[in-house]
Amino acid sequence: MTRAEGPGSVPRVTDLAAAPSTGQPGAAPRPPHPAARLLVVIHEGDGGPGRLTRWLPELDLRRPYAGDPLPADLSGHDGLLVLGGAMGAHDDEQAPWLPATRALLAEAVDTGVPALGICLGAQLLAVATGGQVGRGEAGLEVGLVGVRLLPAAADDPLLGGLHRDLAAVAGGGAPGFGVAQWHQDAVLRLPPGAVLLAGGDRYPHQAFRLGERAWGVQYHPEVTRADFEEWMRGGHGAVREHGLQPENVLAELTAADPALDRIAESHARAFAARVAQAVAG
Repeated sequence: MTRAEGPGSVPRVTDLAAAPSTGQPGAAPRPPHPAARLLVVIHEGDGGPGRLTRWLPELDLRRPYAGDPLPADLSGHDGLLVLGGAMGAHDDEQAPWLPATRALLAEAVDTGVPALGICLGAQLLAVATGGQVGRGEAGLEVGLVGVRLLPAAADDPLLGGLHRDLAAVAGGGAPGFGVAQWHQDAVLRLPPGAVLLAGGDRYPHQAFRLGERAWGVQYHPEVTRADFEEWMRGGHGAVREHGLQPENVLAELTAADPALDRIAESHARAFAARVAQAVAG
């Protein structure tokens, strides 16, 4: 399968099980704030919030591909989550709701509403705020891929907790983790003022922050094995064209499932905390 990292360049995803954690994996989720309401933009039927769901506040799920309207602004919501999809960040004819999605992301950055963009969502965030997105020259990045956290992530509100947990098992190297990926488009140039938080050997812009409350991550902390398997059914030809065996890709993700849950929990709890903080003022 495609591995963005070289041997030993990041901890194996299963190493996350050895990291200390202040969370309680498997415990009942604690609502971050009873009044918090999160707008979630879903681009495809197999692209929902998945693993993140149980730790997030009340979700207002919008499926514009199925006819759901997007709100004109974020006045009725306390946060914004924009998920992934097979279309590109500029494919407005294929997905005519993309301009409205970009406008909501730009509004979130301008007004300080917490926002998280995942894969396509991260690319839309970059385009909406002056970055550049296009076809990546490094080819398809798919499967369980290593991501390295950069020093700027150490005190980041979204990734700081994960950075601390992983630094304890990094052995003096850069803290990193394995996570699900499926993309070839990429953020080629970060928006002005963006802080790069995580990188990879194949694609360097794996996570970034804009301002204090908006993030984009190229990888997929949310995707479940079932949804990834659906992606594989639709894209197994491209996977094989890149010299990978779909069954091997799925087997590696399945083996990493407990650690992937920990990664999802860390992202979701941290983002929910920022939403709660915004609600509390």
